[in-house]
Amino acid sequence: MTIAETAYAKINLALHVRGLREDGYHELETLFAFVDAGDTLTARMAEQDSVETIGEFATGLTNPFDNLVAKALNSLPHPNGIAITLEKNLPVAAGLGGGSADAGAVFRIVREMHGLPEDWQARAAKLGADVPACVESRTCIGRGTGTELEPIDNDLAGTPVLLVNPRVALATGPVFEAWYKNWRIDAGPLPEGTAKDIAYYGKNSLELPAGELVPEIDAVLERLRVTDAILARMSGSGATCFALYANAADRDYAANQVKQRHPEWWLMKGALR
Repeated sequence: MTIAETAYAKINLALHVRGLREDGYHELETLFAFVDAGDTLTARMAEQDSVETIGEFATGLTNPFDNLVAKALNSLPHPNGIAITLEKNLPVAAGLGGGSADAGAVFRIVREMHGLPEDWQARAAKLGADVPACVESRTCIGRGTGTELEPIDNDLAGTPVLLVNPRVALATGPVFEAWYKNWRIDAGPLPEGTAKDIAYYGKNSLELPAGELVPEIDAVLERLRVTDAILARMSGSGATCFALYANAADRDYAANQVKQRHPEWWLMKGALR
């Protein structure tokens, strides 16, 4: 039995930082969305668990003890070994929830093979704040640290999207530290309405502090905003930015323009799920 799962790239269509919690984490309100492309996981029954990583960004996962695929596999009961091959197509430390998306795909693999325990949501949350949302990989609102999920009327499904990363890794911690040091402004609650309303009228509180740490983010956003994008914004804590388009032709034309002017940047085309 062989199972293939896509670890769908996560983007934050809006991300409002509300403040610092007593436990040291940040209180957030975010609109999660997922692109119909990402890493690929292939799993099969085996005598023991194993994880092999291949692909363009495999070298970014150098610490096997910090691999969320292995951690997710270890967190779930399963009667036999599972051998997983991870094709790492998403850049690491990029604001796309790559590791969390990989972990979410592991949960779906184990669910198909053996089913999930009743407390799977708690197990997912222990792996990372984005992991619970990545298990189902559907557009939703996240509150608290991002683990308190709420459904949303998703009127953006099928919207063409372009992801662009300047190939600069950016860890989440320093971005939040920069926000706390230099900004520390409650962004207020997310706008009300459908996914489209929240995306268009929301913002990303981390865009400015991330841009201070990685100036290339501003260059990416400037390039995307001169295309026919209906919305361009940074995802998560960066450095990946996204642009939404009215149709696939506009997205593809924009991708060609960006690639011609900045062949060194990483690009991925897709559509929102």
